[in-house]
Formats: sequence, C-alpha cells, structure tokens
Amino acid sequence: MFVERMAQAMSDGGWDATVLCAAYPGAAREEQLGSVRFVRRGGRYSVYLRAALHVLGRRDRYDAIVDVQNGVPFWTPLLTGAPVIVLVHHVHKEQWPVVFGPARARLGWWLESRVAPVVYRRSRYVTVSEATRSELAGLGVDPAHVQVIYAGNDLPHELDVGGGEGRHEPPSVVILGRLVPHKRVDFAIDTLASLRERFPTLTLDVVGSGYWQDALRDHARRLGVAGAVRFRGFVGEATKHRLLAEASVNLMPSLKEGWGLAVVEAAAQGTPSVAFRAAGGTAESVVHGETGLLADDPAQFTEHVALLLGDPALRDEMGAAARRHARRFTWTATGEQFRVVVESARSPAPAGSNAPPAEPAAASDAQHPS
Repeated sequence: MFVERMAQAMSDGGWDATVLCAAYPGAAREEQLGSVRFVRRGGRYSVYLRAALHVLGRRDRYDAIVDVQNGVPFWTPLLTGAPVIVLVHHVHKEQWPVVFGPARARLGWWLESRVAPVVYRRSRYVTVSEATRSELAGLGVDPAHVQVIYAGNDLPHELDVGGGEGRHEPPSVVILGRLVPHKRVDFAIDTLASLRERFPTLTLDVVGSGYWQDALRDHARRLGVAGAVRFRGFVGEATKHRLLAEASVNLMPSLKEGWGLAVVEAAAQGTPSVAFRAAGGTAESVVHGETGLLADDPAQFTEHVALLLGDPALRDEMGAAARRHARRFTWTATGEQFRVVVESARSPAPAGSNAPPAEPAAASDAQHPS
C-alpha cells in the first residue's frame, strides 16, 4: 500500500509515475490505475532480472527511481545514472532464516547487510520508523542520508465501511496481514487456543491471504479451534475496516515490522493492539499502555490479550486513545514528505529548461515478503 500511495502522491505533484512490480495470475501486464501506470513483469525472483532489463531499456527516461529494498534490492544504481531513492521498511536479519533455508538465508543477509550499503552509498533512503533508521545505521548507512516518513492512514470519516454492527459481544480478536511464516499468524491461533477456557466463545478473524494458509488451517485443527478461526481471505477496504472496527483487540504477532500499518488502521477504528516490542516499528505505532500493549514473549502476549478482553473499560480507554493517535497520520502528509525527498534527490534540470518532470519509477517486488 505504501508504494501505491506514494506513486499516487508523486502523480498528484505533477510527475508521471510508473510502478514496476511482479506479475500475478489474472493481472494485466500493463495497466493504468488512476493516474499511475503499473508494469508487471516476472515472478517472485525473476522480477529482479525483468526490472533490470526494463531500466536498462529506458535509462534516459526516468528522472528518479524509487528502489524498494524488500530484503534484496533491485541494484538500480548499477543500471542508471538517475538519482535513486531507497525505500526500506525494515531490515530482514531475523526473517531470512524463517522464510528460506540456511544457505539462501546466509546469502540473502550478506547481500542485504554487506553489499547493498556499498552499492547504495550515494543514494537517499526513506524508511517508516526510527527503529529501521537505527538498524540501517548498524549496517553502515549514514543516518544523515535516511529520512523517516511514517506511513499514513485512512481515517474513518474518509471510508464507507457500511453495515458495521459495532463490537462483537462476546469479544473477538482480529489479525490482518499476509499469511506467510514471519507474520506468525500461528501465534494468534495459539493465543486463541490458550484463552478459550477463560473466554469460551472467543473467535479470531484472519484477514489476508498467502501461501501459508493451508498450514494455518491445519494448525487450528490440531489445536481444536478450527471452528473459532474464520479465514476471511483477501477482502476489500470497506470489509477490512469493518472487521477491524468490530474486533475487541487487534493482534500483531509479526516477527518484524517496519511500522505496523495494521496497528494504526485498527487504531483509527478505536481498536487497541497487542504486538511484540522486539518487532521494531511496533514500538512506535503502538504507544505501550496507552493505545495498546507490547509484549516481550509469547506468554506475555497472551496475557496482554486476556487483560484487554477481560476489562472492557480499559479496552475502551485504550481504544479512544488509539483513535486519537491514528489521527496524527495521514496519507496526504506522508505523500508530501515523500515527494520532497524525491524532488530534492533529482538531478538539476538543464539551464533554461522549462520541461516538466518526467517519470519516477518505483521498482517493487509485490510478492516478496516484507
């Protein structure tokens, strides 16, 4: 979502914006969505080669390139003389071993931690939290080259969520995200199973899709809670926000988050979140003790959820604070800040030229986990 919103912000600022990403079944190879052009080439891994060929074939066309580093970047400084802005949501040290085997994990981490900082040493960076800025500094990236721009948020009055019936009674919990191992949806199912004795009618809405869905269904069956876990799949924006609004608590058990957009989306609906402190950006998107709770281990995570489920007054108090917190973050402000970074990185136009800005390209692997 961040890439799409920033592409739209660049377009709103007078730029021609193209998003280059991986293809997926049923998607057009090229498509104009609003004022942003989408070019889809390759798959989860081959998108890197296809992106390189695309940039090399149009090296004089783009005035700026936003290179989305989702573990492994697109190495665009080696392909073009245009200014490159690196977008990094978070560093992937903990995720490589979870998603890939040992050999590929070591290679991936070496590329991300050793090679990329050298290749992008002259580039500007954008990230979504101070936590990621600090992690990049640990890899040798000059903090002065890194701009923190928090993700925006759709506020409830901007949405047509339709048909909402208020909070579920008895209480329910929700998790929003891709169904991949490092999002640790299994932790959410474990939490549900652990709390069923205290809250016999507790249910869990799993909102999102991904290749781990069958394994998660099996996990719920093994724990005896399959009937209490509702796999909603990929849903539209209105349905997503309705489910967040109906839930008592939003769960964010992810191993790593640059920011935790679902936390603030839930907060906008007055729903507090429980997340892991060590995940990084969640320590900024969740204000511990005010808009939700941060845990240091799985047992504490479960107890935090139980505390909120068992204390409606505390839950409502945190929900109100969460709603106020969410109002601080808007996509308009995020887009304006992002556009300033891109435009400041752009090479000066030739003297006497009145030509409008050409086209920033965002190279993004839409299927690579983040």
